[in-house]
Amino acid sequence: MTAICSLHIAVTTPGEPMTTSAPEAAAPAPAHRFPPLLVIVVLGFGSLAGALMQSLVIPIQSEMPELLHTDAGNASWAITATLLAAAVTMPVTGRLADMVGKKRVLVASAAVLVVGSLVAALSSSVVPFLTGRALQGVAMGYIPVAISFVREVAPPARRAGAVAAISATLGVGGALGLPLAAWIAQDYSWHGLFWLSSALALVVLVLTVVVVPGIHDEHPAHLDLLGIAGLAVGLSAVLVAVSKGSEWGWSAGRTLAMLVGGVVVLLGWAWYQLRHEDPIVDLRTTARRPILFTNLAAVLIGFGMMAQSIVVPQLLEMPEATGYGLGQSILEAGLWMAPAGLMMLLFAPVSSGLINHVGARVTLSVGAVVLAVGYVVALFLMSAPWQLMVASLVASAGVGIGYAAMPTLVLDNAPESEAGSSVGVNTLMRSVGTTVAGAVMAAVLTSDTQALGAGLPTVPTEHAFQVCFVVGAVAALAGALVALLVPRRGSEVPATTPSTAEPAPAPAGALPQG
Repeated sequence: MTAICSLHIAVTTPGEPMTTSAPEAAAPAPAHRFPPLLVIVVLGFGSLAGALMQSLVIPIQSEMPELLHTDAGNASWAITATLLAAAVTMPVTGRLADMVGKKRVLVASAAVLVVGSLVAALSSSVVPFLTGRALQGVAMGYIPVAISFVREVAPPARRAGAVAAISATLGVGGALGLPLAAWIAQDYSWHGLFWLSSALALVVLVLTVVVVPGIHDEHPAHLDLLGIAGLAVGLSAVLVAVSKGSEWGWSAGRTLAMLVGGVVVLLGWAWYQLRHEDPIVDLRTTARRPILFTNLAAVLIGFGMMAQSIVVPQLLEMPEATGYGLGQSILEAGLWMAPAGLMMLLFAPVSSGLINHVGARVTLSVGAVVLAVGYVVALFLMSAPWQLMVASLVASAGVGIGYAAMPTLVLDNAPESEAGSSVGVNTLMRSVGTTVAGAVMAAVLTSDTQALGAGLPTVPTEHAFQVCFVVGAVAALAGALVALLVPRRGSEVPATTPSTAEPAPAPAGALPQG
């Protein structure tokens, strides 16, 4: 079965014989002409462009049925399709990057982003539009590959900061995308959102091809096609059930069928992966304590990040007639939230400094605690837009610190040959947290409502929003506790893992450290 469902991938460069040796054995490639800092900036820009796809259609979500000539149920897939495609793709692109080389996967992901954006920009009906949105989600596989790649090109002194900055783009892109998309959709055409993303994607593609160096970092192996299919089917079924449960009903037949069916498929997939010579996800590595607890913390902190991103804009946009709503427009709400996105980026260097002084384990826990403090601030200060902005700034600082520490923990504890796939799984765990957060927040907000008047729709009560803030704080604190369960540096680290304390020799073809 393994032989039938796998494809062997080996990589050669012109003039070299095919080899399956470790990358260190490859002949050194000529030094690239671009400095490491520029390469890091390009990788960060590409990751930011990919992350923007998360929130691109949120401002026009309510108008999508009319714009695409379809019903609300079909239109709701505009967000779900992107998130599902990203969740499934990230561990796969990470594994492919380990096998065929990271630059090749980065270039392919950027090209997919160009195609997906153009398809969405040219569409006027639901099927091609959702196809474009799904391709944009696939392109988000650029992000975990960029995170693992930067460790190979950054000088040792800048390594933690570079990883922190690129990891933070996952949150920054989502936060900045909201006001940007609201402004373009309000003052121009909704197609303009995707023409802009097409232009950004093209710039990312060109810069990735020209600036990012080709490094001999391949670890040729069999491509586990059956493993990819099992992961895609099982994960998609579970995430669709979770994200659509509030809409379909949690006891509805299709919700239960997808949830149970997805779990069964994932169990079978796990059994198969443990017996495969070259699994798409090495579950033995994933189950090691440092990576396992880091991924569990990723779910909880991802939950906390997304819950805040969902609840605060809704509270800002609630009509003043509710007695607690702040009556802001979509654009105004987005502008109040925009500084929070910048805060994530600003606190990436803070995270880097903490990692160097107290370690990534404690840094991750500190970030989760700061996120929880942001929820407490929102719980007691929610009567004015500036108060919610302050709460969001605090919460986003925590997300910036925590998100930056996660890949450092993963990369420090994963074998070099599995760096890309390990970061991809960690990014997937964040996506699982955000998906669950969306379902939980929707359930809370729809379970406690009030009527604005005869013939008017019901809206969540103030108490419902307060419950959401409490739930977010509890999730963040749980993430802080789980982070402390990560073993201290030095325990359970595989022999093939490069140490950050004693930098490993630069991979063949890497940029000069200077």
